[in-house]
Amino acid sequence: MNLDTLRHSCSHIMAQAVKELWPQVKLGIGPSIEDGFYYDFDKKEPFTDDDLGAIEEKMRQIIRKDEQFLRQELPKKEAEALFKKLHEDYKVDLLRGISDEKVSIYKTGEHFLDLCRGPHIQTTGQIKAFKLLSVAGAYWHGIETNPMLRRIYGTCFETQAELEEYLKNLEEAKKRDHRKLGPQLGLFDVFHEDAGAGLVFYYPKGSTVRRLIEDFEKNEHTKRGYQMVITPHIMQAALWKKSGHYDYYKENMYTFQIEDREFVLKPMNCPGHILLYKSKTRSYKELPLRLFELGTVYRHEKTGVLHGLLRVRGFTQDDAHIFCVPSQLKSEIKAIIAFVFDTMKVFGFQSLDIELSTRPEKYIGSDEDWRLATEGLEESLKEIGLAYTVNAGEGAFYGPKIDIKLKDAMKRSWQCATIQCDFALPKRFELAYIDSDGRQQQPIMLHRVLLGSIERFIACLTEHYGGAFPLWLAPVQAVVIPVKATCQEYALKVEAALQAQDVRVELNDTNETLNKRIRQAETEKTPFILVVGEQEMRDNTVSVRRQGSGDTKTMEVTELIRDIQSQVAGREQRRR
Repeated sequence: MNLDTLRHSCSHIMAQAVKELWPQVKLGIGPSIEDGFYYDFDKKEPFTDDDLGAIEEKMRQIIRKDEQFLRQELPKKEAEALFKKLHEDYKVDLLRGISDEKVSIYKTGEHFLDLCRGPHIQTTGQIKAFKLLSVAGAYWHGIETNPMLRRIYGTCFETQAELEEYLKNLEEAKKRDHRKLGPQLGLFDVFHEDAGAGLVFYYPKGSTVRRLIEDFEKNEHTKRGYQMVITPHIMQAALWKKSGHYDYYKENMYTFQIEDREFVLKPMNCPGHILLYKSKTRSYKELPLRLFELGTVYRHEKTGVLHGLLRVRGFTQDDAHIFCVPSQLKSEIKAIIAFVFDTMKVFGFQSLDIELSTRPEKYIGSDEDWRLATEGLEESLKEIGLAYTVNAGEGAFYGPKIDIKLKDAMKRSWQCATIQCDFALPKRFELAYIDSDGRQQQPIMLHRVLLGSIERFIACLTEHYGGAFPLWLAPVQAVVIPVKATCQEYALKVEAALQAQDVRVELNDTNETLNKRIRQAETEKTPFILVVGEQEMRDNTVSVRRQGSGDTKTMEVTELIRDIQSQVAGREQRRR
């Protein structure tokens, strides 16, 4: 059974239950979404937890009746008259935006009608496992000047076992929420009333994690023939008008005046890289030219959509642009895909899903360019032998793209890597190279990120590992805890020995009890807890406790250092 159809049908059953409990409520929309469904309702008072329980019970009653989903087609004018009579104003509004002469409606039970394309399951009894999860507010059509509706989120699976696994992961996700773990572990925070919302502050430990990620990326890009560049944070608006971003993206851009000219705080890095390409005449012998930047960008996000590190107003992308000749296109795309897979494996992600997004309604460039760009991406995937789904109409305005989504420890999907194939911007900026015959030709431009937003990826890592980062990424790899004051001098020697070998180590010699200091290290998710007492002093050893294990092991300091270095070199991944 198609899971989207099952969930969409469950949203209709929820709407039917709400109408039976509160007949005066007006219906909005109720689509299936990733991991579940929602439905929007115009209800004067918000839904409570008790209301959700009552709705679930009413849904069970409807399911037990095993009512049919009956489809009927009507002329649009008849459907408008019908929903006007039912006082379903939002359905009438939806109908006015439909150009088709006929529309379909679905009926369940004696009275419940809904405007819907379908498809649906055959009967309500086919719903076996569902749960209502939460309530939220949502503006009609997402426009702030429209009425605020009450949205109920839920989920539905084919079996009770799948539902229970999902709910278990949902509870685990709450514990791992990066918005809670970030401040708790001294990593980062995104709220400061003096600075404003959606701006990230990294504490020293979070800054260390970020530096380790960025150092890894710089080294790996250098190995693969990328050249590091840096572009300005502000550039003239005329540049963004030429690229098309100003027309397609202005509502998300910060603009301001300097003297008599309009400037933009850059929301993307690509125009800057284009200017670097144009800085001199290029020969075909220089291509492919791979320019890489850890570029910080700024986007004017509305306050209501900001969400921890996942949706912020200032963030850094591991952004690269590759300028190549047509014969190099597929080999470059394949190399990027291999780079993505290698990188995700290092960070502990094994499961990846791939989507190919095609031309949207609003786009720049010729249809022929779009065809060639789409073929280049699709043929590369096929030649590698990778499975993918097509996401019709979701490409960037300047070109189609491949999105690579990773699955975390709780089987949630995260959008990170993107590869976009672009013929349009090289044409707009009149980019050229001299071919082997001395003629000018237009290069193809690939836009790509591996991790995407560094902020978003750090949030993903934090939740994937529950804050217990693998040893090579841990901001503090070991903490030394002297049992008592007489052991402090030896503890300092152990700390110095570790520091000399580039181990990130702290000393906890506070006046707290030994057990409390050990618990603190465990709460802070430090990989190695090193306890030193008089016996360790005499033997030149440490008592080692590994995070997550109650066992202790006595090791010589040099042996411990070799063990840590070996694990870091192998980039050991430990999942919590």
